[in-house]
Amino acid sequence: MDLNQQIKEIKQSFRLMMDGMVAASMRNKGVDYKLNWGATLPRLRDKAEEYGKNYDLAIALWKENVRECKLLATMIMPADEVLPEVIDIWMEQIETQEIAEQAAFNLFQYLPFAADKAYTWIASDKELYQLCGFHILSRLFMNGQEPNERGINEFIDQGLAALMGDSIAVKKAAYASFQHFADLGLVYERLAKSALKTINLEFL
Repeated sequence: MDLNQQIKEIKQSFRLMMDGMVAASMRNKGVDYKLNWGATLPRLRDKAEEYGKNYDLAIALWKENVRECKLLATMIMPADEVLPEVIDIWMEQIETQEIAEQAAFNLFQYLPFAADKAYTWIASDKELYQLCGFHILSRLFMNGQEPNERGINEFIDQGLAALMGDSIAVKKAAYASFQHFADLGLVYERLAKSALKTINLEFL
């Protein structure tokens, strides 16, 4: 089956997953996609299982300005095949918090160059870039990946800046990443606690 036919079939399948309540609740929160069927994430994950990892299909799905296509693209893109330049293009095109978070969880955390992207993005002045960066670092720390000295300094500097910033979503993501950083071991825990103390914060 050619790609266009596959995309057509996938889009038709979204109609069957349509959830008007989910779509309406997103619209009320100001999340505006050109097309949004309100399909739930578990149903999209089932769909992703059906197709397996598929680079060309992921690229084609991403080009569709449809919420479900973009989410499915992040689920089926093979992390070991995609180039950093493609990820940069995707990141530029992300317009909602949901897609940013799902891209970080489904794909970005597994990239061979995940840490490089994360440190670049947390230093960005764009909210969704920061959000993705902190979510990726949280996942890497949870998986026991320890940063080098430069990484530690960069993470703490940008993390504190984010915690003093205006974006609630970024603050939450930064705070969570501090918690996972502290879980890496006693030295990390001390570094995190003393850093947070400088802005009068402590772990709950």
